[in-house]
Formats: sequence, C-alpha cells, structure tokens
Amino acid sequence: MSEQTTDIRYAVVVNDEEQYSIWAEGREVPAGWRPTGVRGTREECLEHIGTVWTDMRPKSLRVAMGES
Repeated sequence: MSEQTTDIRYAVVVNDEEQYSIWAEGREVPAGWRPTGVRGTREECLEHIGTVWTDMRPKSLRVAMGES
C-alpha cells in the first residue's frame, strides 16, 4: 500500500436506516448520511462499526417487524 493511502483518515457515517459506512475526511458527506463523530484510520473506523452495527437489517425493516 502506498504511503499516501495509509495516511488517509476516515469518519464513520450513518444514514436514517442506521446503516454505517466510512467516508474519507475532508470530503463532503453524501446526502442522507451524517457523521457519528468517530474518526480514525480505516481499520479503527471499521472496528468501531463492527462493535456498534450488530444488526444489519435496515431500521425500516426492524420497525415493520415490531422491533426497534
């Protein structure tokens, strides 16, 4: 991996369906997504997502099934 690639910092973002992703810092967050406040290396951000996003079903599906 190039040094330039490893220097990229990321932000964890989430959408209204409570789905998570990472987004390179300094880039405008896409419509429908918002930052969570968690930032770090790609690996750090993905590790955080792994601990908080334990149910991959979209929020609308969980609500339709009577769950929150």
